[in-house]
Amino acid sequence: MTRHFSFRRIWAVLVKEFIQMRRDRLTLGLILGVPLMQLLLFGFAINNDPKHLPAAVTIADPGPFADSIVAALRNSDYFDIVEATNDPQAARRLLAEDKVSFVVEIPVNFSRDLVRGAQPQLLVEADATDPASSSNAVGAIAQIAGEALRDDLTGPLAVRAQSAAPFTTVIHRLYNPEIITQYNIVPGLLGIILTMTMVLMTSMALTRERERGTYENLLAMPVTPVEIMIGKISPNIVVGLIQAAIVLVAARFIFGVPMIGSLGLLFAITGLFIAANLAVGYTFSTIAQNQLQAMQMMVFFLLPAILLSGFAFPFRGMPVWAQWIGEALPVTHFLRVVRGILLKGNGPAEIWVDVWPLFVFLFAVGTVALLRFRRTLD
Repeated sequence: MTRHFSFRRIWAVLVKEFIQMRRDRLTLGLILGVPLMQLLLFGFAINNDPKHLPAAVTIADPGPFADSIVAALRNSDYFDIVEATNDPQAARRLLAEDKVSFVVEIPVNFSRDLVRGAQPQLLVEADATDPASSSNAVGAIAQIAGEALRDDLTGPLAVRAQSAAPFTTVIHRLYNPEIITQYNIVPGLLGIILTMTMVLMTSMALTRERERGTYENLLAMPVTPVEIMIGKISPNIVVGLIQAAIVLVAARFIFGVPMIGSLGLLFAITGLFIAANLAVGYTFSTIAQNQLQAMQMMVFFLLPAILLSGFAFPFRGMPVWAQWIGEALPVTHFLRVVRGILLKGNGPAEIWVDVWPLFVFLFAVGTVALLRFRRTLD
């Protein structure tokens, strides 16, 4: 028997779908939350022209000219002078530890050569591991310093101020002197790929058991929640390390990314990072009622990992509140570690500042996962 087309039946199905959507509050929250997060992140947090970048100044020739340059840099929107020293090695350590983005050096005899019209050099060392975050600021240094000196070059020295610039700016782009984008993007992809795959695989660990009807058998086993969690995530650590090895091989032989530091140290930190992401996924699996919800949570976590970690946009270009959110994400610290080891040759002392947050994150999220599991034993 054929049925005629009925708007009444369509309306009944439509009402049923809205009722079902309203009852599934977690999915509804994710549907509304993801676009809202996209709007806020793209609208307020993303900035391709970062300002107030931390910088250090080394002054080998103190005097009024040096004071004017430092004051101009302080007053600029581009730079925040966090250290002023006469030790160039101490300033370069700050650069290696990612505590500053620039080191501006006023060399010996700068004032004498400036007065004589000998075009002294103003030396600038920039961290080029993230070219997008430093390009505009590098271009502004010469103009800022030149305008600062024009007020000092008066009287007999006024002729020096009439030239395009009374000094020469020498820029050393460290760690990536040719500004090759792949040197920044490919190591960052290691963190994003591991975040996506590890969280996705473990976020379905318990929801898959529920949907297949084997969750009760799992609970009936003489194992503790800690043992279940370790057993669920341990195999994926091996999978993640294999993924990391594949990415690193491709980075070296396809994209030519330099690998200056210790690969053994990098793999050790990668294992810790993988465990942190697996803990996140396992926590999602204790909250989600089905695999669809688990996947939606993964997307909800992955979005800020891409936007707020410094992978897609300059980290220091974001407002402070967005940087605080980014600092809470494990991928933010892992990106600094992997770029520091591969491009700078950093060792344990330099990367420790970004390693201990991974331990804290793993412990905190693992604790939440265990507490959530105990609540759902019934």
